[in-house]
Amino acid sequence: MLEPSLDDVVTTRPPSPSPARPGLSWDASGLLLGGVYALPAAALLFNDIPRGLALAVGTIPAAVAGLAPTRRARRKTAFLGVFVGVPILLGSALAAVPWLAVVALFFLAVGAVVLARRSGPLGIVVLNLGVPMVAVGFSYDEITTGVTLALIMVAGSISACLLSLLWPEFPVPKAAAQPRPSPPSLAYGVRLGLAGATAAAIGFGFDLDHVGWACLAALIVMRPSAEMQQLRSVGRLVSVIIGAFVGVAIARVEPPAIIYAVVIIGAVALLAATRTSRWYITPAFTTLLVFLLLLYSDPASAPHRLKERIAETALGVGLAYLFGLLLPRLSTHWPGTAPPSAAGPAR
Repeated sequence: MLEPSLDDVVTTRPPSPSPARPGLSWDASGLLLGGVYALPAAALLFNDIPRGLALAVGTIPAAVAGLAPTRRARRKTAFLGVFVGVPILLGSALAAVPWLAVVALFFLAVGAVVLARRSGPLGIVVLNLGVPMVAVGFSYDEITTGVTLALIMVAGSISACLLSLLWPEFPVPKAAAQPRPSPPSLAYGVRLGLAGATAAAIGFGFDLDHVGWACLAALIVMRPSAEMQQLRSVGRLVSVIIGAFVGVAIARVEPPAIIYAVVIIGAVALLAATRTSRWYITPAFTTLLVFLLLLYSDPASAPHRLKERIAETALGVGLAYLFGLLLPRLSTHWPGTAPPSAAGPAR
């Protein structure tokens, strides 16, 4: 059975830690958009519940990306599944050779930072989306599963793209002038790579059911900004716990297709409506979808899955804290190391 851990696709647009923004933002048009995106998956549930749930997971990238002003720009939504699916496929292939997967993830993280420093937006997409999705692939050491998951993401993105064309075009909103953020440093890339590689090594070493969960959590919460990382760390832990518990509660009841349909429409709609929130709440909705898919055919495994998900998320967040926050602080006290005011902020 397909067992995706794709809740972290939502980090393609991480929330800003700026205190001027509300912790919880609400977009009514996004609510409608997300609900419509989930309709094909909801309809499929009445014929095949597992495939319907899988297709709902595939709509996550489009739901978090939002609606582009022009129909021409919305066509790019169809390619989101490719940007997500190809790294997952790569991770699945690497998982067959654990030591190679660990080493490769380290160099991919460092290389993504180098690319971000040189090419700007493209490098940021690779850094915040591509590298974490490679980690997702580590949960599947069978290439056929990786191919299936990649195709699901492509199908979900294409479906959302076609539905987005139903919306009328609207003027491009004027963005407030903001200073361009400085690119992450190579030192940050090394620490990011070490966090992800350490999580992967632990996962493979202890033969965890989902090697990618802890690894992904480490990569997804770690950010150059200490404030943003702290916000994402707390948000991810709390959101994953809430989403997992709700998913377990629903799955244990073994509801009919109509209940699953209502739940996935609500989850995708709420994800799209709150995607710009400063609080990192999106994992609650996506973890819910993932757990429904995981537990549909095996509700009795709910206690194990719950403990596994929470423990591995905590492990990943802990490693991100070690490499992203603790080591930079300690380095300022090492002999011969300049203080942050002189050496610049840790990235």
